[in-house]
Amino acid sequence: MSLKGKTIFITGASRGIGKEIALRAAKDGANIIIAAKTADTNPKLPGTIYSAQKEIEAAGGQCVACVCDIRSEEQIEAAVRKGVERFGGIDILINNASAISLTGTLETPSKKFDLMMGINTRGTYLTTQKCLPYLLKSSNPHVLNISPPLNMNSRWFKNHTAYTMAKYGMSMCVLGMAEEYRGQIAFNALWPRTAIFTAAMEMLAGHSQEIKSECRKPAIMSDSAHWILTQPQASVTGQFFIDEDIVSNRLGVKDLDIYAYVPGHALMLDFFLEEEGYAHQQMKSKL
Repeated sequence: MSLKGKTIFITGASRGIGKEIALRAAKDGANIIIAAKTADTNPKLPGTIYSAQKEIEAAGGQCVACVCDIRSEEQIEAAVRKGVERFGGIDILINNASAISLTGTLETPSKKFDLMMGINTRGTYLTTQKCLPYLLKSSNPHVLNISPPLNMNSRWFKNHTAYTMAKYGMSMCVLGMAEEYRGQIAFNALWPRTAIFTAAMEMLAGHSQEIKSECRKPAIMSDSAHWILTQPQASVTGQFFIDEDIVSNRLGVKDLDIYAYVPGHALMLDFFLEEEGYAHQQMKSKL
């Protein structure tokens, strides 16, 4: 179960979950193509494609850093071309880049709506489209979208319809493309059971140690992604995986406190997962 020698194209991997997945793959000796916007240091959002590249190479992987806004078809094509020129192809695509605004209909301006739809739904669709010719040549191709299970309960729409529409667009790509390319490419989604503390979460919640103590580390997502991506493509496709289920049931992790910032502390549950709905409202109010 290794990604050694595999070439992985990851969107939004300059920080957070995307970078964590890249670092986990780099430990195996994978080739990483980072496609993200952040080329210059931002005091509000630490990390750039170049700092991530250094970390990935220090972890044991090879890396190409591409300045890429996935709202631009031309920039996606350029990033794919640059990565292929360096590594000869693409084996795995991870659609991680995402935009979020937990706002109601009157509070969501068109600019914010377009940002979420452009990055989450359109960006995922186009990035997949541009990588497909190379994925089809791979011996074990995978596409993994960091997106939730499709849940049509209206309460996951009522407080942030625009965000839910945009995020579900990523999941609908999994649903449709898994069937379209069944037997050729694995398409799956991965979503966290609990809140994951990243730079994006920090922007939403502020520098709150209370919030951080109720979150898990991105490592639970990277361990889960690694398991999915090392499976034969024909055996796992069209699935909406939850990180906690994978590490517990597939990787045999008995004590999930290894992923907690504060072991034993109560955790916030993430959106879109029906059975713990009461806690999600608490999460929304805290953010």
